[in-house]
Amino acid sequence: MRLLLAEDDQALADATVRRLREEGYAVDHAADGEEAELFLQTTAYDLIVLDWMLPGLDGLSLLRRVRARGVTTPALFLTARDQVTDRVTGLDAGADDYLVKPFAFAELLARVRALLRRGSFSSQGGTLRVGDVELDLGKRSVTRKGRPVELTARELQVLEYLMRNAGQVLTRSQIADHVWEFGQDVGSNVVDVYVYNLRRKLDVGSGAPPIRTVRGVGYQFGEERG
Repeated sequence: MRLLLAEDDQALADATVRRLREEGYAVDHAADGEEAELFLQTTAYDLIVLDWMLPGLDGLSLLRRVRARGVTTPALFLTARDQVTDRVTGLDAGADDYLVKPFAFAELLARVRALLRRGSFSSQGGTLRVGDVELDLGKRSVTRKGRPVELTARELQVLEYLMRNAGQVLTRSQIADHVWEFGQDVGSNVVDVYVYNLRRKLDVGSGAPPIRTVRGVGYQFGEERG
């Protein structure tokens, strides 16, 4: 899952990015509203976490612009504004949730998980199932044919992206752009290594491999869509 954090408090941003990445999310950080808008114009995100009082273009105006373009990505406001009228204004502008500063990271992570479960790409019950592979989005656990599969945080991100786009052929660049943070130098061979590891770990000795290589293009999870 790829998240955008728009926060101008550098210390808070650094701590938030670190905690989110520890949970296995790919996170891009924007320090002002204009930078955040540029990210949103060029990258597809699963969740937007933004401060209200951003320099330049404030978070409220940014979110209104995003919603006016028809973008439905879930959005969570982080702000010191704690009046009921402020919350109503934020929600009316298109926010899906509202967290008042200072906050506990445990609560932030819980709200992030809840919004991602409610997001337009989330499956019923917070679980992705493709064939005999099952990914529990809440527990961040994987099974194949009922057997647990131990994956690293990055392997989970790659698998989740493949499963959310099951049947589609995804290029190595698409996978890298969605799973790794903006600005990271990710060669195609890095994606190949992660896919190789996923195949090896998902191999339970029977059944067709769930990840298929499309020569010269990329990878496909599950059967091709008709």
